[in-house]
Amino acid sequence: MSTNLLLYFTDQLNQHSATASKNLSNWSGTCFAMPLVGAFLADSYLGRYWTIASFSIIYLTGMILLALSAFVPGMRPTCHEKDACHATTLQSALCFVALYMIALGSGAIKPCVSSYGADQFDDADEVEKSCKSSFFVWFYFSINVGALIGSSVLVWTQVQFGWALGFGVPAVLMVIASAFFFLGTRLYRYQKPGGSPLTRLCQVIVASLRKYQAKVPDDKSLLYETSNAQSTIVGSRKLNYTNQFRFLDKAAVQIESDQSKGTLTPWRLCTVTQVEELKGVIRLLPVWATGIIFSTVYGQMGNLFLLQAKYMDGRLAHTSIEVPEATISTFDTISVVFWVPVYDRLIIPAARRFTGNVNGLTPLQRIGISAMVLEMVRLEIVRREGIYDAKEAPITIFWQVPQYFIIGLAEVLANIGQLEFFYDQAPDSMRSLCSAMLLTTVALGNYMSSVLVTIVMNFSTRNGEPGWIADNLNHGRLHYFFALLSVLSVINFGVFVVVAKRFKYKRAVGTLR
Repeated sequence: MSTNLLLYFTDQLNQHSATASKNLSNWSGTCFAMPLVGAFLADSYLGRYWTIASFSIIYLTGMILLALSAFVPGMRPTCHEKDACHATTLQSALCFVALYMIALGSGAIKPCVSSYGADQFDDADEVEKSCKSSFFVWFYFSINVGALIGSSVLVWTQVQFGWALGFGVPAVLMVIASAFFFLGTRLYRYQKPGGSPLTRLCQVIVASLRKYQAKVPDDKSLLYETSNAQSTIVGSRKLNYTNQFRFLDKAAVQIESDQSKGTLTPWRLCTVTQVEELKGVIRLLPVWATGIIFSTVYGQMGNLFLLQAKYMDGRLAHTSIEVPEATISTFDTISVVFWVPVYDRLIIPAARRFTGNVNGLTPLQRIGISAMVLEMVRLEIVRREGIYDAKEAPITIFWQVPQYFIIGLAEVLANIGQLEFFYDQAPDSMRSLCSAMLLTTVALGNYMSSVLVTIVMNFSTRNGEPGWIADNLNHGRLHYFFALLSVLSVINFGVFVVVAKRFKYKRAVGTLR
């Protein structure tokens, strides 16, 4: 739906290009901020089912309202010609109320859907455990099939039949999707929310600081933990002790003052499981950080690749049919749709025979391979940029298809691996929140890309030079910028290898079923 939203702002709401771009950026940013809200509510109070259910209704209401704002006379902008429209302040406000309801609804359910789907598999059952890995693969496949339909069929519908139908079709599809979700209510497995995870993490920090002089016993079985089989944290398994970040162990050391008022308080004494929750989150942070660089490089597909395409021959074969530059990015989605079955049916079974891992490759191995593949793409782009600078012959825009195709492979390896990794290694009661953390790498990657461009242009435009990313690429050095991204990818891959080798997987006790 968002593919053509900028055109709706400019053509139907009659907004200036800069205003429309700003409004789209603000809306997109809200879409990526809302996952943190939805994840916090899911893990703390509502649970994943009720978070998805309640925010799906908000999402659906926004979709219906948006369709009505483009269809009902008086609610839709007045158009004298096809793209010569005028929207009143009230009509524009109605459109943005609908859009921000969509941002709230879609953003809040985004980190919960994949986690809730994975909740349906029992880790104690080896068959179900192996199926969970395939779930993440096909979940990502379905997302990209939807994106492919949205960027092709829906855009065509909007252009050919108008915005009312273009917004109405997604609203109807959302009604159908919500109905299917609610029909399965009696079949789902549920995990109870465990209260505010941020409070529990703060309790460990405060308790360890209060006991900074306490000595951690050599026998770690003396650290405080409940005697029963279940964790004191609702919806969470017990976690065994790991020999990392040992200062935090002080929070589980029992001293006389812990019971000075007759009752134990978690702000003074925490269980080993609670301490291990914080350790688990800290262990995720370096892996999360490497994802920012991946997103920085991947984000160039939407801007610099498009800029590059403007200087290439956009005709289809030897015909006069012009292919819009933005259309070529569809090959990335097509690539993902192609690679997902290959990945699940060929790559993973082959890797399983060599590694002995039930999932073929560990999530960290998949993410690492993707970084290497992406770096190869960057080197290929640098090589091609030399051809472009030479301008010996017109270069068809379809020369970009291979780089989009390989990026699709990198995307499959990285994003599916990250989805599974952050779900598996997150504390049981914080899985939605950690999935939301993963989504923040996209936003931070875009911000970092913007900073990189600013630094590069300040450096490369000295002495009157046009800069690496010039208004006319023929006078610039875009291949230098791609080379810089290659170097960043290599460094990021090296950092990732170190992080992956030192990473300690969590040691959960028992099962949630």
